[in-house]
Amino acid sequence: MKNILVLCTGNSCRSQIAHGYLEQMAGDKAKVYSAGVETHGVNPKAISVMKEDGIDISHHTSNNIDEYFNVDFDFVITVCDNAKERCPYFPTKAKKFHYNFPDPAKATGTEEEVMNEFRRVRQLIKEYSQKFVTENIK
Repeated sequence: MKNILVLCTGNSCRSQIAHGYLEQMAGDKAKVYSAGVETHGVNPKAISVMKEDGIDISHHTSNNIDEYFNVDFDFVITVCDNAKERCPYFPTKAKKFHYNFPDPAKATGTEEEVMNEFRRVRQLIKEYSQKFVTENIK
């Protein structure tokens, strides 16, 4: 079983969405963790948009990277530039991946426009996660 860490700034949106997809897609071939360089709590809109796609992340917690220093990761995926820049010290021999997804929490406009941005980012993360699992896990 592979250990995967998804790392973002606040562990509230992008890393939580990726965590949900990677966990579903990898099944019993991987244990998925997500963390942030800060903790902002799981964004309710991230929970809602994932529920629309049949994945329940309401039980996820927002975790700080410091909680996982003792885990031997096979893969570390940073999903925003800020996390990549702020965590070069993370002590791991894991293979590192990076993709700077837009932050849906910064979307403005009507409720529908904001949710559409969450859906757009969710789709980008879903496609990335599927490719990652296909190329690295299965």
